[in-house]
Amino acid sequence: MSTAARPERASVRLSARTITLYAVGSLGTGGYATLPGLVLTYFLTDNLGVAALAAGLIVTAAKIWDVVIDPLIGAASDRQYRRTGSRRGLMVLGALTLPVFFALTFAVPPSWGPVAGAICVLLAFLGTATSFSLFQVPYVALPAELTSGYDERTRLLGWRVVVLTAAILLFGAGGPELRRAGSDPVLGYLLMGVVAGLTIGIGMLIASRTADVAARVTGAGELAETAPTSVREQYSAALDTLRRSQPFRALLGTFLLQALATGTMLAGAQYVATWVLRSEDAVTLVFLALVGPALVATPVWTAVSRRIGKERAFAIASAVFLTAAASLIVAAWAPGAWMYGSIALAGVAYAGLQSLPMAMLPDVISHDERRSGAGRAGTFTGVWTAGETIGFALGATAVSLTLAATGYVSTVAGAISEQPDAAVAGIVWSFSILPAVLMGASLLVLRRYRLRRHDIES
Repeated sequence: MSTAARPERASVRLSARTITLYAVGSLGTGGYATLPGLVLTYFLTDNLGVAALAAGLIVTAAKIWDVVIDPLIGAASDRQYRRTGSRRGLMVLGALTLPVFFALTFAVPPSWGPVAGAICVLLAFLGTATSFSLFQVPYVALPAELTSGYDERTRLLGWRVVVLTAAILLFGAGGPELRRAGSDPVLGYLLMGVVAGLTIGIGMLIASRTADVAARVTGAGELAETAPTSVREQYSAALDTLRRSQPFRALLGTFLLQALATGTMLAGAQYVATWVLRSEDAVTLVFLALVGPALVATPVWTAVSRRIGKERAFAIASAVFLTAAASLIVAAWAPGAWMYGSIALAGVAYAGLQSLPMAMLPDVISHDERRSGAGRAGTFTGVWTAGETIGFALGATAVSLTLAATGYVSTVAGAISEQPDAAVAGIVWSFSILPAVLMGASLLVLRRYRLRRHDIES
């Protein structure tokens, strides 16, 4: 590896412009992670008449595609970085193509029938997933290249989560409002897809400029001399990151389980609003309660992590989320407005679950660089994004399997139905006990994460 000309990565405070450019990318992350997770399964089951199990399989299939391509995109990002000194090219390609595929995902009318509609949604969502990965994998790699500061990375990712929280609120609350703005459900979903897709794409395009800042910080000298080229070598490189980095295995395992836990709550939110709180429009309040507190809580988690360390703050946030989720099981017997309080407590924890592991990932990458050489951040983030995708995908699958097992009745747009008591109970379980158990499992895995501040700053 070439190291003679490698500049020391900046550990001074990042400029406000750099932090702003990077944070704007969370418009894309928040929109893509939130809106499909919130309404896509519901769009399939209650607008196109697709069976709940089939709807879950469609969402899962698109996410599996993500898992397949993310390590390849990570390796491609590293190759582009070695060749050009910047990761921007793939990010721009993803930003320009995502709006088209996102709009097409919600452009399918019920008149096409459940089978044709399901196939068209699957193909469009596969395109959306590919475009998003082209942006997201190199985007997540940038913090490790922008600064070497332990606390500065937390500051950078903290502001990113503030924008992410605002984006989740924007898409989580605004998406359903756009859906209702149409003269009928078909036009409403199409309007939502077009506006949301354009907003996501613009945010991604703006954030891609941060890649040039990272290129100036690291310099062309900080590149490994060889890179995997064949598909087999690229997957081998991805597996090697897991083999040689114990901190990465522990952090990824924790984050995967937590993505699964939060994914079940996201996928179940619309069903909770419709069948537990008895108001389809209540999904807006559910989302405000879950995500809104993060706008205030994110700076608090940043301050806590400075005082006691990222890993301990992360454990506390996880325990708070577990407690809040478990308390919602009471809604199976006594649903009501009190649920918003538990959801808001989960929202306070959610801020830490988003910012802290993302601030720990650059530490893991830099720790590996000191042992194995630089220029492999894209490979790490390809595996990371694949793991996150698995978690969110299985979250939607878990909800759809629960609905199918408890007798949920799917309908087409405009039709009216009632759900059996078992289906309503299944919705509550998938929104409470299931995420709580998964969060408990993630805490056991987090205990194996051994990196501390002195390991990064020494």
